[in-house]
Amino acid sequence: MGNTRQETNRENEDEQEQQQDGRKKLIDDSTKMVFGPKTTLYFLEKDVRRNRIKKYEVDTLLNNFHYYEPVAKSGWKYQDLGNVGSAAQHIFYQAPVMIGTTSGFHAYDLYHQSTDSVKYYDTKSPFTNMELYFGGGNRNMMDLEFARNVTPKWNVGFTLNTIRARKTLNPNRRDDNQAVKNAYVFHTSYKSDNDKYLLLANFSRTRHQVAEQGGIIPPDVDSTSLYFTYEDAKVWLRGASAVDLRQDIHVYQEYEILKGWQAYHVFDKRRQQLSFRAGLGPESAPFFDRYNPERFNRPDSTINVNDFSEWRNELGFKGDFGPVYYNAFAKFRTGRMKGNYQVDPFGFDEFSVGGALRGEISERWRFEAEGEYLIPGAFRIHGKFISPFLEATYTKALYKPTAMQMLFRGNHHRWSNRFSNIGLDQVQGVIKADFKRWSVRPNVTINRLSNFVYFDENQQAAQANGDAFMLIPGVKTSFNVRGKLFWETEAYYTLITGGSSDIFRIPEVFANSRVYFDSPMFEENLFVQIGIEGRYRSEYRADFYNPALQQFYLQGAERRFLVAGYPILDFFLNVRINRTRVLVRYNHINDNLLSVPGYFVTPDYTGLRGMLDIGISWPLFD
Repeated sequence: MGNTRQETNRENEDEQEQQQDGRKKLIDDSTKMVFGPKTTLYFLEKDVRRNRIKKYEVDTLLNNFHYYEPVAKSGWKYQDLGNVGSAAQHIFYQAPVMIGTTSGFHAYDLYHQSTDSVKYYDTKSPFTNMELYFGGGNRNMMDLEFARNVTPKWNVGFTLNTIRARKTLNPNRRDDNQAVKNAYVFHTSYKSDNDKYLLLANFSRTRHQVAEQGGIIPPDVDSTSLYFTYEDAKVWLRGASAVDLRQDIHVYQEYEILKGWQAYHVFDKRRQQLSFRAGLGPESAPFFDRYNPERFNRPDSTINVNDFSEWRNELGFKGDFGPVYYNAFAKFRTGRMKGNYQVDPFGFDEFSVGGALRGEISERWRFEAEGEYLIPGAFRIHGKFISPFLEATYTKALYKPTAMQMLFRGNHHRWSNRFSNIGLDQVQGVIKADFKRWSVRPNVTINRLSNFVYFDENQQAAQANGDAFMLIPGVKTSFNVRGKLFWETEAYYTLITGGSSDIFRIPEVFANSRVYFDSPMFEENLFVQIGIEGRYRSEYRADFYNPALQQFYLQGAERRFLVAGYPILDFFLNVRINRTRVLVRYNHINDNLLSVPGYFVTPDYTGLRGMLDIGISWPLFD
């Protein structure tokens, strides 16, 4: 959904390819510069790997521009701790693509750019994009991007991303930050003169530091503690800190042996270092005494450090036979997880084989199938059918529990498990009824999960004995009046049954909706999008969060905390002048207008109060 009418209003950005003396002119006869989105394109590795080379223009549209923080970009489908950069998990179950061993520390995945999402550019001129976001309460973000072609077939670039988010609960000073993130990616792409060899490579480093607070002290523990006092809230922890440091080296290269037939190689070296540090003095000790009274290693402080590293090599070949694409590969991964209290690390060696097949009658009619078998005992099969009226996918998998779920040694928790692999069957379908002025897309997701591994009410890794069945019907709608007034809605209903249904805590009703006006003004020199949007999750027993484990875990019978259903309304204004975009968003405009003073996103963590956000995106094409 979304308005794309702005695409037709870029006459000043079109590349003028007039020829003079055998060379392309970069300046027209009126000395007007012609660099712009049409001369600055990017492509993704996933398209290269599937021989669907597609180059995209740099985004200068207004639609969803006010969704600048990661949780909002997801369509508000994450449960976090009420602030940018805080720990987060997806509201709905997500089928994994990786069937092998992962670290198990995923609370900050949302803020890390994966190697397969890196953009590789092809630019006619140096390209720089600067984005600054100033959120209310000093929740600030910055994105800086640069790329340029060294030669017509060799491009280099980098991205820089930062977060500085002040605590929303009990800050001591103006710069008392809850989240501090510094991340950068260096990337390059190269193609040989004969177009037979292609190299894509990137190096990324992300350091994400969070001041963990443990949430608000419940009023039944401390009668002087109140929930909706925000800056004056009483929190459990002071001086506790979690750090997630990631470094990735990724190389993809392919060589065309024969016309339409390529051999390729993928190399990855990844490392994730995680730490949690907290003193166990009079201020912080009561939190651990209440939830984690054991002191296995240190009585005066908690210092949990875990180091996960892996190497991966994948060799394969791929090609096209008419409208059919094919691929086959062999992959080897080796790695280990080491904790500061572990005598021996948890190591793994994994070998898998797989392949893919795609048939494409046209851009609107195609099918895809892919599979991977991890020797022994794990596999993933995924199929997809796409037509103008229907999209359907099927996934069947048996994947491994994480390294952290299998073996962990911390100051308050320890376990050694022999869990079985987790089973998944998933069916998804979408009916597409798209017309000129309106669109209705009913959809459904059906999941069957067996032997699921989770964190129970005792904050221990556990494996379910029975199956869980999820039926999630939904709908996406879009209506517009004369291409200027829009109403868009997304809604889902979740029904969970089966012997292990209680370990999945998902709100029964989840809905987002917005109404906005979108139109050019002043002879199309100014584009404006203004509207109001709302979101709602019905009441549910949301998972608690354990900062020492960096994991979400189930509520127990001894303390039931219902995250109440609460409608949240936001106002937004997006403006574009030439290529510069500006956003203004007021969060929670219904703050203090309902019978309750606010809302929760996680037990003991309140959501945002009413506050103003502003942002600007400024691309430079020369």
